Amino acid sequence: MSRLIDSSISIYEALQNIKDGKYVMPAFQRQFVWGMEQIEKLWDSILLDYPIATFLFWHVDDSNVSWDTYFCSFLSEVTFDSRKQADTVNYELTSINVKNTDTAILDGQQRLTSLFLSLFGEAYIRPNYARKKSGDRIVTKLLIELNKNKISVDEEEYNSKKFDIKFSDKIGKLSPTQFELKNILDERFQDGTTREIAIEEAIVNVPADSKDYARNILQKLYNKIFVEKLVRYTEITDMKQDDALEMFVRFNSGGKALRKSEITMSILEAYWPSAKTEFGNILVESYDGFGTDFIIRSALMLYGDVVKSNINKKIAENLKNDWSGFKKALKNLESLLKEMKIDVSRFSGSWNVLLPIIYYIYYNPDYGKNIKGVRAYLLRAIFFTYFQSGTTGKLQQMKSNINSFDYEITIEMLDQMNDLRVTDGKIEDVLNSEKGSRVAGEVLYYLNLDWTNKNFKYEQDHLHPDNRFNEGKPVSVTIEDWKRWRGMRNRLPNLHLLEGRSNGSKNAMRLVDYYNDMNNQQKTDFCKQAMIPQDVSLEIEEFERFYETRKAILTERIRELLG
Repeated sequence: MSRLIDSSISIYEALQNIKDGKYVMPAFQRQFVWGMEQIEKLWDSILLDYPIATFLFWHVDDSNVSWDTYFCSFLSEVTFDSRKQADTVNYELTSINVKNTDTAILDGQQRLTSLFLSLFGEAYIRPNYARKKSGDRIVTKLLIELNKNKISVDEEEYNSKKFDIKFSDKIGKLSPTQFELKNILDERFQDGTTREIAIEEAIVNVPADSKDYARNILQKLYNKIFVEKLVRYTEITDMKQDDALEMFVRFNSGGKALRKSEITMSILEAYWPSAKTEFGNILVESYDGFGTDFIIRSALMLYGDVVKSNINKKIAENLKNDWSGFKKALKNLESLLKEMKIDVSRFSGSWNVLLPIIYYIYYNPDYGKNIKGVRAYLLRAIFFTYFQSGTTGKLQQMKSNINSFDYEITIEMLDQMNDLRVTDGKIEDVLNSEKGSRVAGEVLYYLNLDWTNKNFKYEQDHLHPDNRFNEGKPVSVTIEDWKRWRGMRNRLPNLHLLEGRSNGSKNAMRLVDYYNDMNNQQKTDFCKQAMIPQDVSLEIEEFERFYETRKAILTERIRELLG
């Protein structure tokens, strides 16, 4: 049974414990994310006598940690990006000796890390022009202004800093009245017999009318760090790692500090510390832009319950132990899509549709023999917006159906599912999709997959130009027909993909003029690619016949795509 012990120590004692390796962090802690302003405000709050909240410590010893219980050391340096946000890699993993290390920080690591970096660590800032890989960075120091006449804070602004505490990278141009916070660790400040002398030396350049202000700040800074027991904590003893992990998740899921994906990664890293690194490798290699959520949901699809969406120890260990098999499934997915002339990057923002295919590939070694079924599923799910709602339930449904069909994705299986069965009504909905909609864009992409060049950018374009319907109606067209045509002009039968430059040149040209400007070969190619019906006039007066004839062609082509 866990026991709770409440106590408090000074900031210096806590930071010395970090320096000596007595305090560490569990591997499931997230990386340091605070920015410069948050650190500055933390020190401002301390000097304003505000409490810095209670910390939650976990007492570790031989009874509750084992060889596979991972921890991290605190950061000894941090790099901030040009926006002044922390941009440092995750904490280093470390093994611990419980004879020396007896405390892991469950809650409060951002505050403790900030304090430790301020007094014992080093801080850098990466300039605007510098790339992360180049290593270019500038030393920055945390300073407090001692001359009250130079203070540049707005005391009237709500929640602003009241003391002029800030990071500065202008090391060669420091004001003689600025004091670097870590200098308070000098032995002369700690020794009562020399503290007064050290303070006077630190304020020697401060104007006479600010010397009392400066003395008070430095004396207060000393008291806050060395004397007052500001680190109030609750220490939990006799608690196993799984319980510590659950407590961490509960503490962080109740507020906005951690997103669910970050908590999930924390859980994974508790059982597989190199998870983030391994995830990063495969994301960079093949799935750039997908994010760790894609891998986590894929793991749930293969090893767990995709509806509950909870990563646990069993799933984490399955993923860790079967990482080569998991990676192979993702590589095979990329190859299968490529065989269908589809680039996997197209799904970076809509990857749920890929999860049933991953499941099928993973459990069926002969997956390559059934491209037709996979293509039918993929396009039906996209065209019919299958995952627009109820995503986890539909993923579970696909998983169950694949199992029922001997780990196959077949046309027969799809035709037994109401949401994925091809019907006249669904086809009509697809044909009525309008310019700019996701469905229209996807349908045009797949209809024209055989001739488009992935190196070019294509745009949705009206065949009969949109602006023509905003002008006066042709004399031979009734008002009722013209109103109806204006409602039809944005729908799929009047849409086509044009490469950006071609679209720019066509612009608002009448379709018949655009066509007549082409040579014979261009006309042949255009009609084939745009699926222009033969023997139908391209004049605006014949719009409805053109529309309905092309609609019939698109209907047949879409049905072919959907299997």
